[in-house]
Amino acid sequence: MPCPVQLMCRAVRTVGLVLFYYVFSIGITFYNKWLMKGFHFPLFMTLVHLSIIFSLSALSRWALQCWTGKPRVVLSWADYIFKVAPTALATALDIGLSNWSFLFITISLYTMTKSSAVLFILFFSLIFKLEEPNPFLVVVVLLIASGLFMFTFESTQFNLQGFIMVLLASFIGGIRWTLTQLLMQKAELGLQNPIDTMYHLQPLMFLGLFPLFLYNEGLTLTMSEKLFRVSELRPLLSSLLLLCVGGSLAFGLGFSEFLLVSRTSSLTLSIAGIFKEVCTLLLAARLMGDRMSSINWLGFAVCLSGISLHVGLKTYYSRGKGHMSRALASKSSPDPNPDLELPLLRSEEEEEEEEDEIHH
Repeated sequence: MPCPVQLMCRAVRTVGLVLFYYVFSIGITFYNKWLMKGFHFPLFMTLVHLSIIFSLSALSRWALQCWTGKPRVVLSWADYIFKVAPTALATALDIGLSNWSFLFITISLYTMTKSSAVLFILFFSLIFKLEEPNPFLVVVVLLIASGLFMFTFESTQFNLQGFIMVLLASFIGGIRWTLTQLLMQKAELGLQNPIDTMYHLQPLMFLGLFPLFLYNEGLTLTMSEKLFRVSELRPLLSSLLLLCVGGSLAFGLGFSEFLLVSRTSSLTLSIAGIFKEVCTLLLAARLMGDRMSSINWLGFAVCLSGISLHVGLKTYYSRGKGHMSRALASKSSPDPNPDLELPLLRSEEEEEEEEDEIHH
């Protein structure tokens, strides 16, 4: 059993990691909305962010290779095209449509509608047999769906076009996260480390989103005085700097999620995500002037209840599986690719096992 000092250190570390995650997650939401007020090229912005994420992922892989002394995984062209491409395309459309929607809707409506992604993730998880059917899932679906309806009911800042974009992004997000889970669970690919996953996804995401960018924004962007027809150097450098800030936030979001899950658990990330949505709505109402009625807040509470129930059910049903998988893992051979994970990012269960071995 860990001593009180160890428990206190873990609690402080968890709070610090959650706050670190909140900075990037909430920060990029408000950044995107703020930037879209004067920069009406969301797809171009997304392409720049993808380029920055790829560059920072490549730099991180190089640093890890120097640290561990072992080469990072590089996929063959066949695996890259046929196994990674579907995940990359779904991810690109999810992010592109989400950023695009900020031209039309408020942060409050975006946050609430985006939370419906849980429904689609659940739906596709059942199709791909990543989740087992459960009667309580019907309650989860009803709570989230009814909460979303109440939130949008008679909303004075409702925009149908933006709402459809976010809802479509949530639907594609369900496909995205299901395919991502399948991709990272394939041991033969060696993409268990999300930095390697981000590195391999970004080029295909860029290529998948580029035709949509050319069709919607290509001609307008070439005539824009903010970029290609700029008359002074300073506005151009200012626009590029702002886009680079967003790309750094996007990379930081993925890395902070990885840190939080690695040092705590996916349950901690899920619970932190629930409170993050509450913080986002409160900040949107205070800083951005988003208006929400009593029935809107009630709908948000109902939706959060459904998400919380889903998190609780996953925790309850995965607990038994966790004990079984650890028992099987102790009998099996060690991981053939131990260098795929960061050396200092081990789970709390691994730390407790080491502490027990030391004490015994």
